[in-house]
Amino acid sequence: MPVPPVIFAHRGSSGTYAEHTRAAYLQALSDGADGVECDVHLSRDGHLVCIHDTTLDRTTSGAGPVADLTLAELRTLDVASWKGAGIPAEYGGGSEQFLSLADLLLILRRAGRPVKLAIELKHPSPFGLRLEESLIAFLMDEGWDPESSMLGNIEVSFMSFNPDSMRQLAESAPHHMLCQLVSDVSPKEVRDALHFGPIAEGALITLMRRALKEGEQLVNHHEVGMVGPGVRYARHHPERVRKWVRDGVRVRAWTVNTVKDARFLADLGVQEMTTDYPARIRMAFEGNQE
Repeated sequence: MPVPPVIFAHRGSSGTYAEHTRAAYLQALSDGADGVECDVHLSRDGHLVCIHDTTLDRTTSGAGPVADLTLAELRTLDVASWKGAGIPAEYGGGSEQFLSLADLLLILRRAGRPVKLAIELKHPSPFGLRLEESLIAFLMDEGWDPESSMLGNIEVSFMSFNPDSMRQLAESAPHHMLCQLVSDVSPKEVRDALHFGPIAEGALITLMRRALKEGEQLVNHHEVGMVGPGVRYARHHPERVRKWVRDGVRVRAWTVNTVKDARFLADLGVQEMTTDYPARIRMAFEGNQE
């Protein structure tokens, strides 16, 4: 009987509630996700905060760079209304939805069960690799064990599209908890990446292609223990994914939102899936176990 994949809630249950909010993460735990994924940036006063873009415009009532605001200022923003989903009272009020990484750890510590936490470090960052240094220092202060990568009931793994980020983290984190993200460079990826700040499109394409090549080399040379392909990448390169699985690389695919995609990836041997709809994907594989 095949082992069902490990299910991560992408920015929480972000198909239901606004991404990275308290409601999204509490729903992810209720949905039975094995783990949750978050993106981190640094605030102006050096706090690690959970938000995808370098700028505030897409998912908050604010505008401009995340790095221009302090944590206290970020907490005043409306980060949930854009989704158009009413938040149950037990998931907190509107002023409680913005999360620092410390806030997210508290939610996971209170889960009452083992939970996996996948932290994606977003680049380009105005702070460069200080982002990685700040994250490791923060986790150590919280009681993280760098050998097991455990923090109480929380198993922490690290992800980035930036190979330099992986190399930096490898100085502190265990090899098997490092996940190099990979994606073919497409117009959509370029447009999405432009959320990170002003950079010429041509220069960004060159940067992303170089990062992809270096990232694939890190995986092929076993300098990291995990690889994170997107669904489209896996469909374009199925034999490459199968080879990684055969070679003992753990594959964590993103963002797997349909049962069709989930079953395709499982057939390739993919062991972990990140999804906006953890309950849907989990139930698809529970059905296969009957």
